[in-house]
Amino acid sequence: MAKNALQAQLLKAGLVDSKKAKQLSKQSQHAKRTGDSAAAEVKKDLAEAQAKKTKKDLKLNQEKQEALEQKMLKANVIQMIKQHQITDTQGDVDYQFVDYSKVKKIHITQKLYDQIVAGHVVIARLEESYALLPRPLADRINTKLEGFMVVSNDKPDEDFATDDPYAAYVIPDDLMW
Repeated sequence: MAKNALQAQLLKAGLVDSKKAKQLSKQSQHAKRTGDSAAAEVKKDLAEAQAKKTKKDLKLNQEKQEALEQKMLKANVIQMIKQHQITDTQGDVDYQFVDYSKVKKIHITQKLYDQIVAGHVVIARLEESYALLPRPLADRINTKLEGFMVVSNDKPDEDFATDDPYAAYVIPDDLMW
């Protein structure tokens, strides 16, 4: 009876005509008799859409979690650099190095200069400036996250070619300009 009342209201409002109302009524009765196959198909499509959405949300959450872990690792590395950097660096010796294809200069003591050249001290990038770190700490930081070490004089002895006429003339890396 409620269905007929709804049909009467739709007819009265002029939203449907009598033919359309009868057709909709017949379709709903037919769907009930045949087992509601259209509703089952709609439920199946809805379940597939829900599964896709769940998969997409899971992937998005995983990407967010990875980004958060990377951000936390970077913050931990910066904190380690700040805590363990060599603080007494001010001196009258200039050390020049290349960072992002630009020549940078820091003023350090002669002792630190010798340690950098020997490879015992490393220059690391710290936000907008640079920090001097002991080699073991710098290696540990580099294994966790690369990209912080700017100057690391740990190059192995290069094997010179036997036919190289300039093999006997080694160019030092620590020339003062």
